[in-house]
Amino acid sequence: MADSKLAKLFYVSGAVQGVGYRFFTQRVSQRIGVTGYVKNLRDGRVEIYAIGSESQLSELRRELERGPQGASVSEVFDEDAAVEQKYSSQFSIERDSW
Repeated sequence: MADSKLAKLFYVSGAVQGVGYRFFTQRVSQRIGVTGYVKNLRDGRVEIYAIGSESQLSELRRELERGPQGASVSEVFDEDAAVEQKYSSQFSIERDSW
């Protein structure tokens, strides 16, 4: 039986803007097979919305905690989210929402 698709919102705190974190997240997500988006938030955090299996989302969280070289991740918070079909086909870098 295939894993059913789940969605999570991740909020990453630390020195995570201006260090290639969004591009890192996009590359990792595409490698793992997760869809969704990543974007910077005004408060300095990075938001990631991801759709995948439980094991894919767990692997993504481990990668988010590590981050790219040059980033300093202090915390990764996640919460369950609804699966939104418009994000189910690819992983994109969204424009900052400010």
